[in-house]
Parts: sequence; structure tokens; C-alpha cells
Amino acid sequence: MIRVTELSKAFGERQAVDGLSFEARQGEVLGFLGPNGAGKTTTMRMLTGYMPPTSGSATIAGFDIVKESIEVRKRVGYLPETVPLYTDMTAFDYLKFMADLRHLPSADEAVTETLEMVGLLDRAEGYIGNLSKGMRQRIGLAQALIHKPEVLILDEPTIGLDPAQIIEVRNLIREIGRERTVLLSTHILSEAQQLCNRILIINKGKIVVEDTPENLQSRLTGSQKVQLRVRGEADELVSKISQIKGIQEVKLQSEGLLEFQFAPGKDLRPEIARLTIESNYDLLEMRPINLSLEEIFLELTREDVPAEAE
Repeated sequence: MIRVTELSKAFGERQAVDGLSFEARQGEVLGFLGPNGAGKTTTMRMLTGYMPPTSGSATIAGFDIVKESIEVRKRVGYLPETVPLYTDMTAFDYLKFMADLRHLPSADEAVTETLEMVGLLDRAEGYIGNLSKGMRQRIGLAQALIHKPEVLILDEPTIGLDPAQIIEVRNLIREIGRERTVLLSTHILSEAQQLCNRILIINKGKIVVEDTPENLQSRLTGSQKVQLRVRGEADELVSKISQIKGIQEVKLQSEGLLEFQFAPGKDLRPEIARLTIESNYDLLEMRPINLSLEEIFLELTREDVPAEAE
């Protein structure tokens, strides 16, 4: 697991990371989101031992990132945003080199297994310089996985991949996240929504919010929105729903389409469904309306975000 306590990094007078504290548990994929310059990559570099923190502390699998850096590196797989690859080596030779650097027993077997895992076994003898950008990205993911790390830190893992490859890599990350700890940085917000158990959003080096994707919407709006669709005109139904205790607002969007909202904690949907049917309306659809992760992200990282949200 990852445990971070008041971790900070300053470059001169610029505070890139400012007192971050969070945990990522085993068997969890933690989404690490924020606008460009928020401090995501700097945090990942500190956690992987590429640069020391200015202050604060962090442990990976129980080992201190500064005092026990070598032990940390043994247990971390890291995919940086720009993957350092040797383009004049074959895919197999490059991964064999990485396996030898880590003193892995049965290195050839580990390389073959990892290439199969990332779907590049048929390109094992191809030179990296001749591979597509997407294939190079998968080679980078392979070097992060080859030693079967306890913790996987991924900075934009699906960048440059085509849609089919993105699905494959997402499935792989989802599978890895069932047994290991994964810290995932991505600009594809739908990707975070699909993959992550929890979302951590940072802005200007500070944590803005940390929660599950499902909880973020209700925390922002303070209410549950629901869309209701019936057959025919629904003006009378709007009036009836408005009289239910706990309903905050009802709007008629178009013929037969209503939106209503109520405070979280009491689900009024069963009561409204009964009222609709008892009022002789054909109930065609009822579904919750949630803010997308894109909307949540923009709301939480806008310049005038209220202090209490931080």
C-alpha cells in the first residue's frame, strides 16, 4: 500500500506539492487527477524515488521512500508519462535487460510472460524503434510489470493507444488492481470513472477532494437528481410530485419528461413511482442524473473554488 503524510516539494519559491496526505490500499485503484501543473507527476516521482521530497514522508509497502529507497524500488512498478526506451533494442532484449537489472530469476520466462500479458508476444523480436507509439507504450507498461510489483504507479498509461488497445490496457489495470495497489494518473476522466475505486483530485499542489466517483456528485450538488419519463402530457403530475415532502424542485423539460431532485439520505423514487402509476400515467423510465466526472473536475479545479472544498 501507499501511505503519504504531509508530502511537499518546492522548486525555489514555487511550491509544486503542498502537504499531501492520502492512502492507497492493496486491491485498490486510486485515480490521481488534476490540471496540468497541479503536482501529479512531481508526487509520483517522489514516491518512486526519482526525486526527494522537501518535507513530509511517505511509505510504499511499509518502506520509507527516502530512508529505504532501494527497498521501495524493488516493490514499485513505474510507468512515466514519457517512457525511456532503447529504440535500437528488440522488445525482448529490452525487457530482458530490465529483468537483469532487477536480478530476476528465470528472466527469459519473466519476459515472455510479461510480453504475453501486454499483448506483444508476437513482436518480441521487433526493434522498438520500428514499433508504433501505442506498442511502445505497452512496452513501457511491460517494464513496469515485469517484476510483479506490489505497487504500480502509472502516469497516463493509455496515452497514444488506439481504442482496442485502450480497452485491453484498462482490463489489465483492472485485473492488476484486484490484488495490488495502483496509483493511476490520467487526463481521460471517463477512464478514471471506469477504473478507479476512489478519486483524488489535486490542484496547485493541494488535495481538493478525495472520494469515490459515486459520492462526488452528491457532495457537489447536495441533492439527488432524477429524470422521469411518462407517456403524454405531464403538467398534472408535476403538480402532484411537487407536493411530496422532501422534493426540492420539479421541472417539466418537455412533453412527458420531468426532472426532480431531493436531498440525499431519503430515496423518494419508490413513492414517486407509485404516485405516477396511481395517477394513471404510463411510467416509461426513471433514472438518476449524475454530474459527469468532467463536470466534477472542472467544478473542483476552477480558480474560485471555495476554501472549504479544499
